[in-house]
Amino acid sequence: MDKFVINGGHKLYGTVNISGAKNAAVAIIPAVVLCDEPCIVENLPKIRDVNIILEILKTMGAKVTRIAGDSARVKIDPRGIKSSRVTCERLVGDMRASYYLLGALLGKFGSAVVPASGGCSFCDRPIDLHIKAFRLLGAKCNLLPDRVELTSENLQGRNIDFDVVSVGATMNAMLAAVRAPGKTVIARAAKEPHIVDLANFLNSMGANVRGAGTDVIKIKGVEKLHGCTYSIIPDQIEAGTYMTAVAAAGGDVKIKGVIPEHLESITTKLRDTGATVEEFDEMVRVIREEPLYGCNVKTSPHPGFPTDMQPQFVALLSAAEGKSKVIEAVWETRFSYVPQLRKMGADIIIENGNTVHVDGTDRLHGAKVRALDLRAGAAMIVAALGAEGTTEISDIRYIERGYEKVIEKLTALGADIRRVTYVESQEDVDL
Repeated sequence: MDKFVINGGHKLYGTVNISGAKNAAVAIIPAVVLCDEPCIVENLPKIRDVNIILEILKTMGAKVTRIAGDSARVKIDPRGIKSSRVTCERLVGDMRASYYLLGALLGKFGSAVVPASGGCSFCDRPIDLHIKAFRLLGAKCNLLPDRVELTSENLQGRNIDFDVVSVGATMNAMLAAVRAPGKTVIARAAKEPHIVDLANFLNSMGANVRGAGTDVIKIKGVEKLHGCTYSIIPDQIEAGTYMTAVAAAGGDVKIKGVIPEHLESITTKLRDTGATVEEFDEMVRVIREEPLYGCNVKTSPHPGFPTDMQPQFVALLSAAEGKSKVIEAVWETRFSYVPQLRKMGADIIIENGNTVHVDGTDRLHGAKVRALDLRAGAAMIVAALGAEGTTEISDIRYIERGYEKVIEKLTALGADIRRVTYVESQEDVDL
């Protein structure tokens, strides 16, 4: 097994380039299934989840070609996919976003059989809203312990009004509706940047999707979709993680290849802690020279503070002067990583499962910790970069699901981080 070993206390300087957005890529790749011609997808992040979803399409009959050896540019030919049944249970079970195959296959074939999805398990995340959307469009749904089965004699555009805002359900409804005859109206739609990116990709293939980025998305079904070349947006959460890492460790870093408007809620809170954030056309610069101080944060759907940045920010606030309060209003029980931060000296109290009170300490100290999920693992890196001494992070497979070349990028900024192969002991299991 492998782990990250980080010697903290090194300030970060230089430039880091941000990769394509994971949360957009894992929906756009399945969306190619809806097309009747090959598509070229550019700016794909070189991460585990992208590799998995591409491999799933290959097992289904799609032809996947890396263009000129560049793994960020991939040609996907979906014409070999003749069945709506996905049989590679192991691959599907390795990533949560494989559920986008449900909407894509239903939209293409009028049916879908997809094994139960896996991925990070920081909380219970049912797909009831996804199923609601499919049923409203005319599908019959059968939820079994090991798979989801969808059938439909004739999908039809309908009004879909979600009970609560859901990114995944919004995207799956879009996938299922773009080729359904008639008009679909998705009310209380999620507004995240990757929702807009998926809509732009679908429109590039000839779909008719309007209103993405607002509360209401309107889709006029089309008979067929054609091939296109499309470049994925920069990863908002990767950028936010590096911004937070600079604030934690100190230094001066230019974060390039971003859309600053997507980062506004993160920028605002970093400035509240005392860090300096300068915005440019496709870049932000983060400077932190003086000690940080605490602030209050509440997660909410876009354009609010993203839940996927909450663990990293709690790690940052753990070493900030004064008291902070962080409310998680999107996912329940997303504080399972807190005991790991406590091993590093963090003073954090969990209240009612959805709130933490952080009493900042002068400086965290190194410890042996685990990455319990993707963003919790990122939080361990943020904490370790600013901590005194050596931190060992195990279960790094979660981190590599969503961060491209994290060691290379941090090393180039001056961090002391390396990957180490080790034999797991009982002590590691008990972490």
